[in-house]
Amino acid sequence: MNWFEVQGIIKQGHQVASGKAPNSPYPRGTIEMQIPFFQELGLDLTPFFPGTLNITIAPQTFKIMQPEYTFKNLKWNPDFPPETFSFFPCKIVTQNSTYQGLIYYPHPETKIGHFQDQSTLEVLAPFISNLHYGDTIKLKLNSQNIIIV
Repeated sequence: MNWFEVQGIIKQGHQVASGKAPNSPYPRGTIEMQIPFFQELGLDLTPFFPGTLNITIAPQTFKIMQPEYTFKNLKWNPDFPPETFSFFPCKIVTQNSTYQGLIYYPHPETKIGHFQDQSTLEVLAPFISNLHYGDTIKLKLNSQNIIIV
């Protein structure tokens, strides 16, 4: 793999993935609701915390190249239209430790709301204690999956 590093800052997201948003239509969170659908398609998300780390790499942006997994038109919620999702591995480096993670990319053209800007990567990771909004971390990414522009 062709790994490279990019520095980012943890920022608060919409809190819909984790279900912590007070006005979320998904009280259990989108990730927890989606886990069985992805598992049925061959991707096990159970090793990860059921929420995302939102990492801004601003002013840089990114472009998805070749994800490891893409699930098109997945109908994971009966009340909303199907969505397309892509995933690929990453590594999170913080507090002198490295954690295996996945970039979680709900394709914006199929989403109904809660959009991220093109400088924010959503990352699935195991629970990492002592992370706070504003903390600087490093992401290791594979240049076959994503490029930074």
